[in-house]
Amino acid sequence: MKTALRLATRGLGRVAPNPAVGCVIVQGDHVVGRGWTQEGGRPHAETVALEQAGNQAQGATVYVTLEPCSHHGKTPPCAERLIAAGVARVVVALTDPDKRVNGAGIAKLKDAGITVTEDVLANEALYLNAGFVLTRQQNRPLVTVKMATSLDGKIATVTGDSKWITGRLSRRYSHMMRAENDAIMVGIGTALVDDPELTCRLPGLEDQSPVRIVADSRLRLPLTSKLVRSAQETPLWILTIPGNDRERLKAFAELGVTVIEVAATESGLPDMKTALAEFADRGMTRILAEGGSHLLATLIKDELADRLMWFRANKIIGGDGIPALQSIGLRELDAAPEIRLIEERRLGEDLLESYFLRN
Repeated sequence: MKTALRLATRGLGRVAPNPAVGCVIVQGDHVVGRGWTQEGGRPHAETVALEQAGNQAQGATVYVTLEPCSHHGKTPPCAERLIAAGVARVVVALTDPDKRVNGAGIAKLKDAGITVTEDVLANEALYLNAGFVLTRQQNRPLVTVKMATSLDGKIATVTGDSKWITGRLSRRYSHMMRAENDAIMVGIGTALVDDPELTCRLPGLEDQSPVRIVADSRLRLPLTSKLVRSAQETPLWILTIPGNDRERLKAFAELGVTVIEVAATESGLPDMKTALAEFADRGMTRILAEGGSHLLATLIKDELADRLMWFRANKIIGGDGIPALQSIGLRELDAAPEIRLIEERRLGEDLLESYFLRN
């Protein structure tokens, strides 16, 4: 199952709105087939592994990270494929929360006389596919907040100088994170100051750049920005509120930009809960929020952020530096969001800390 989970990670950022699934088929002491969900969500991991195994799937044990599907969609149900192949046993990590499956795949296998073992490394499988699960249970994608700061939590000096706080290895890791998410989101302030491309620039992964999203309530993003100029090659969504100039909306559309309008909050900003539901409806399961400080603070304050990836450089900037987060309206310490450390690792001179965010 650990091998199946590692295979499944190859689909992260490439299979939405489907889950990233891995499958390993074992005959005796030998692996005779393995697969993972392919780009765009088809074919499924079980199909790939079964095709590789061929006749050796007869009487074999199958390890799969998510319950085999039982419904007819663009492809036949994987449960039926496994039954037809004559496998003897299926080991499942996680039940599929999709209402079209949700135990039906496992029931179909059992009815066919196949032995099914459930909940093997279920927590690991849930961590891997938390985005898919959230879209099915809460109609929103997994949101990961990323911060790259000095040791004292600053993202730039008082003059705005910020390149580069973290080192080369941290920046490479950040680009890998982009490739493993369905979308990258930033606020308009970050887009105006940095004029970023928000693409994955790791060798070999240049074609894995996700959708770019800019939260821009007043459509201030310049039509000449790098993001807009590249919208025909890498999708760009602008999240805004109703009431903007129709001619400017038309100009963005003509340049290949998708403009998404959601209701405004009392402060005149896009309502992020509504926005996340809209993103889920458009197939997004995993979103990486890279800044700025207002957007990240909003996601944390409104309990919409699930994970925090914090890159900390061995630098101190001081109190006049620009903070990674703006106010979250905290008055009592007991009301502070609870965070739980998942992992920490060294990236050269930098420290990467991964947290669960819980409120």
